[in-house]
Amino acid sequence: MGTITINVNDKTEIKFRKATELHFGKTKGSLGKAVTEAIEEWADKKNSGTEAKMLELLEKGFKMGKIKYNSREELHER
Repeated sequence: MGTITINVNDKTEIKFRKATELHFGKTKGSLGKAVTEAIEEWADKKNSGTEAKMLELLEKGFKMGKIKYNSREELHER
């Protein structure tokens, strides 16, 4: 388990704590659960665009200079 120390403005902190209390209650560890959930959702959202861009690049292909092959299959004929 990692430890992250962050600073947020007071308004954001209060808003987050109230939302956490409504969703998880005032139990021990509820703030950590909420932060973990928020970070995971943010990371998934940011990574989903990156994965789509990588797949698009793979489908588009790359110029390989003077190589005279049209496709990968030509290199690996069996």
